[in-house]
Amino acid sequence: MATGDNDGMLETRLVRVRGDVQGIGYRDACVRRAHALAVTGWVRNRIDGSVEAILQGSPEQLTAMCAWLSEGMSAALVDELQVTEVEPPFPRFDIFERLPTL
Repeated sequence: MATGDNDGMLETRLVRVRGDVQGIGYRDACVRRAHALAVTGWVRNRIDGSVEAILQGSPEQLTAMCAWLSEGMSAALVDELQVTEVEPPFPRFDIFERLPTL
């Protein structure tokens, strides 16, 4: 497992998840999955009913996390997963956390 010191392998993605993803424990499950994959960043609900996340990690970690976001929680009905690559320079995240609704 990478130590995270190799910035060349570190990528950051902004993800917007649309569908039935609020009020079902999706964010808490997202935090648990991110911790299991050693992905850093944050997740929060949006006022429009979507869930937004910043994900940071290796390409493999982010691919696995995006796959989970789209179909990893059986109670969630994901209609759309928008993934945007964040170009460097970007802030470094040390943890993955749940943020307040915006």
